[in-house]
Amino acid sequence: MLAHLSISNFAVVKQLDVDFEQGLTAITGETGAGKSIAIDALSLCLGERADANAVRRGATKAEIISHFSLRGNAPAMAFLEEHELTNDEDDSCFIRRVISKEGRSKAFINGVPVSLQQLKLLGQNLLAIHGQNTHLQLLKEDHQRQLIDHYGNLATELSKTTEAFKVWRDKKNQLIELRAKAQQRDDRIQLLTYQVQELDEFAIEQDEFEALEIEHKRLSNGQSLLEQAQTSFYTLYESDEGNALSVVQSSIERLSELESHDSNLTPIVLMLNDAAIHIEEAASELRDYCEALEIDPLRLQQVEARYSKAMELARKHNVIPEELHLYHRDLRDEFDALNKQDELLGDLETGVEQALQDYYQVSSKLSSKRTNTAAKFAAEIEEQIRQMNMPHARVVINVEYDEVKKPTASGLDTITFKVATNPGQPEDKLEKVVSGGELSRIGLAIQVIASDSTSAPTMIFDEVDTGISGPTASIVGSLLRRLGGQSQVMCVTHLPQVAAQAHNQLFVTKLTDGETTETHMLALTEQDRIDELARLLAGDKITDSAVANARELRKSAESN
Repeated sequence: MLAHLSISNFAVVKQLDVDFEQGLTAITGETGAGKSIAIDALSLCLGERADANAVRRGATKAEIISHFSLRGNAPAMAFLEEHELTNDEDDSCFIRRVISKEGRSKAFINGVPVSLQQLKLLGQNLLAIHGQNTHLQLLKEDHQRQLIDHYGNLATELSKTTEAFKVWRDKKNQLIELRAKAQQRDDRIQLLTYQVQELDEFAIEQDEFEALEIEHKRLSNGQSLLEQAQTSFYTLYESDEGNALSVVQSSIERLSELESHDSNLTPIVLMLNDAAIHIEEAASELRDYCEALEIDPLRLQQVEARYSKAMELARKHNVIPEELHLYHRDLRDEFDALNKQDELLGDLETGVEQALQDYYQVSSKLSSKRTNTAAKFAAEIEEQIRQMNMPHARVVINVEYDEVKKPTASGLDTITFKVATNPGQPEDKLEKVVSGGELSRIGLAIQVIASDSTSAPTMIFDEVDTGISGPTASIVGSLLRRLGGQSQVMCVTHLPQVAAQAHNQLFVTKLTDGETTETHMLALTEQDRIDELARLLAGDKITDSAVANARELRKSAESN
C-alpha cells in the first residue's frame, strides 16, 4: 500500500507531505484547488513521461518521493529481488523521480537509478489509477475484450493464441517472400543451368590448374630441356676432352700426393672428394632425367587445350583460374539450393496451413472461455448497476467467433457490450443507448468488479463519479467503501455522499498571495469532515441544515 507521498516544486505545489491510510480515502476540495495533483505526481513515479512544465515556476527541479509498504505484496517483492533493488532494512519501497526545469528526468528505486520501463513494470504491482477518461474506454472494442480477459483470468489462453498467431504470421511472411522471389529464382536457375552444365563438362578438379600450368611449361619447353640436360650430363661425366668429374679426380690425385708435405691441404682434398661424389650423383640424376623426359606433341596439344579452356572460363566468370574449381562448387551448391526451394515452397505451404489450423484450435478455446466469462461478467455488471438507480437495466456481452476474419494476436472474437436501460427497449451498443451519467455508473461498476481480481493493492479513482448524483451517489460511495475494506482505495470526488463513506478524508486547498499560488493537502478530523461535507452539500454558505445533513451522512456511513 501507499504509505507516504512527498512532493517538492511540482506544478502549483511548493512542498507537500501526505500520509495515507488503509481503507477508502476521499480527496475533496474546491474546483481548481489541485485535487488531482497527487495522482499526477504518482503517475510520474509509475513511469509516465514528464516535461519542464511539471516544474514549479522559479524552481530548478521538481522532486517526488513515494513510499510503499510491500508487506504481503509478493509480485512487487519478486520484481525488486530479480532486479537487485530490494531495501535491506525492511519491506519498504521508495520511488524517487526528479525532473529538471529543462525537462530532463531521473528515476530511482530504493536509491538505485532505474529506467522508466522498470518503473512501469514495478508500478503494475503497486497501484492502479482509474481516471475520468476510463469510462470512455468502455466504448472501444479492444478495451471491452481486455476487460473480459482480465475478469476471466484468461492470460494463459490469450498467450497461447498470441503465440500461435505469431507462428502462423511468420510462416506466412516466409511463404509470401518466397513466392515473391519465384520469378527471380526461375531466372537465376535458367542462367545457372547453362553455367553449371558448362563447368560440369569441363570438370576441373581441385589444384588441377596449377598442375596443368607446370606440365604445360615442361612440355612446351621439352626439346630445350632435353638438349640442355644432355649437354650438362656430357660436360659433367662423359666428355673425353675433359669432363668435370675427371678434372676434379685429377686434382684430388695431385693434392693427395702433397698432403704429406702440408696437412693444410687435407680439408681441401676432402671437399674435392665430396664434390666428386656430388658430381657423380648429379650426372646419374641427369641421365635418369633425360631417359624419362618425353617429347610428346599430342600430350602437349591436350594440355595446352585444357589450359587455354581453363583460362577462358576463368575470364568468362571473372575469377582467377586457380579458383575456378571453388567457383564451380559454389555455383553447383546455389543451383541445388534453388531447385530445393520448390520442395521447400510446398513444405512451407503445408506448414502455413497447419499453423493456421493450430491457431484456429487455440483461438476457438479462448473464444469458448470468453463466452462463458462474458455471461458471468454481464450478470454481475447488471446486478451492480441496478443498485445504482438503473433498476430495469439489462446487460448482454456478445462474443462472436468468426474464422473468416483476418487472424489477430488477440483471437477471432468480436466482443460487444450491449445495454438496455428501460423496459421494452432492445439491447444495443453502449454509445447508442446510455447517457453520460449512465456510462459513468456502468464504468464504475466494472472497475469495482474488475478490482476484485486486480494485482495492485492500491486503487485510485479520479472523479469517476462524474455525472452521478442523489441516491445513486450513496450507492457508489457504499461500493467504494466496500472495496476499501479489501484494499487501499483513494477517490477524488465532489460528491458528499461518496466522501461521507470514506474511512479517511483529505482536503485540498489553494492559497495565493497575488503573485504565487500554493496547493496544500490536509488530513481532516471528524469535525473537519462534517464541515467539509456541509460545504459540499450547501456550497459557500454553510447552513445548520447542511451541517445536520452532513452528520447524518457520516452516521449512516459508519453504521453500514
